[in-house]
Amino acid sequence: MRIKQKIGLLLWFIFGRTLPKSTTPVIGGVIKKIRFNIVKLIFKKTGIGVNVENLAYFGNGKDVEIGNYSGIGKRCRIPSNIVIGNHVMMAEDVLILNKNHRFDDISKPMCEQGHFENSKLTIGNDVWIGSRVIILPQVKRIGNGVIIGAGSVVTRDIEDFIIVAGNPAKLIKSRK
Repeated sequence: MRIKQKIGLLLWFIFGRTLPKSTTPVIGGVIKKIRFNIVKLIFKKTGIGVNVENLAYFGNGKDVEIGNYSGIGKRCRIPSNIVIGNHVMMAEDVLILNKNHRFDDISKPMCEQGHFENSKLTIGNDVWIGSRVIILPQVKRIGNGVIIGAGSVVTRDIEDFIIVAGNPAKLIKSRK
């Protein structure tokens, strides 16, 4: 990990993540710029106009790529190896998981079997992920133009321009 990433992480966990929301009257724009400059030190790629809200968690963030005008909502937890496209709206409390316990050897407790390999998730452009959505580790791709309804649990990849909702998330309709 590069020194600038370490400095960025230190700034984020001590200062950046605890600032008020970027929608705070009068000072919101300044807060958004401060957070943007901190995550720019940390993330592998940071587009223009990116907004990361307070209390967001992204591990060490070294492999996070986020496109132009995308946002990570308040209290979101995302893995440190994710590609987020342009114009992605992520509401509050989104949880994206990228690893899971092994459980194939019934002679050992699951907690002693380790984890499956971390998988990378790619989120396309112009995606809206509603509040409290959970995206499970087996999901590798969320397509362009996707809408995921609040409270949904995503268990598989989602094609382009689809609206899904529910637990597990199911097709509601196509946007085409």
